[in-house]
Amino acid sequence: MPETDAMPEVAVAPARTWRTVLQHIERLLLDGALGPGDRLPSERDLAAELGVGRSSVREAIRVLEVMGLIRTSTGSGPQSGAIVIAAPGGGLSALLRLQVAAQGFPIADVVGTRLILEQAVVAALAAAEDRDTAAVHRILDAMDADLDPHDFLALDAQLHLALAEASGNAVVAAMMTGLRDAVESYVLAGSAGIRDWKSMADRLRTEHRDIVRAIDGGHADAAAVLVRDHITGYYAATGLAGTQTPDRKDRP
Repeated sequence: MPETDAMPEVAVAPARTWRTVLQHIERLLLDGALGPGDRLPSERDLAAELGVGRSSVREAIRVLEVMGLIRTSTGSGPQSGAIVIAAPGGGLSALLRLQVAAQGFPIADVVGTRLILEQAVVAALAAAEDRDTAAVHRILDAMDADLDPHDFLALDAQLHLALAEASGNAVVAAMMTGLRDAVESYVLAGSAGIRDWKSMADRLRTEHRDIVRAIDGGHADAAAVLVRDHITGYYAATGLAGTQTPDRKDRP
């Protein structure tokens, strides 16, 4: 019966070996041994180094390509093979974006996640000794123009992402990037429920500047409160919230 005993090991080996390759490449990326623009070792070299089949190497490369970390090209020129096109955060963003799109998470869950991330972002940014909000101020100025809801809210999403990037936390910035499509979708859908868009745009401009002023002034607690009220206030005003909103159950 030795032949039948060996079958399960043969069946699961490919799944295990391509994960070994994937983990090896991930370590190279995270350690900085590989970065954007670098070429991965050849299939032959990776297979020999890790003691796996070339089919396992190809499977791992396909996964990395889907995640948006690498691109592949056939041929023998300088751009052939598997080239790293993004840092690990880019892969996290792509993976989270796909997960959000596939799951169709409830709007309340997306809002709740924003509250956790963005309160931490503005508080950390305000508390930082060396902060750079120049990009944020440029977006604020651009939002002062007479914009339709679609263009205004696209800049709104960019503003919140710029705050996350300015915080210096690459993981949070990647998560915010991954959530961006979901956030833009519900924010734009909610604008249809606002009768006086001009007044709402003026309100959002004021709230944005209040948040950034608190950050620039180093007022971490105030910035966190302001961004919470900004997010939940819009959520409630659009009618998307129903009878209550996250963290505002006791508010009128």
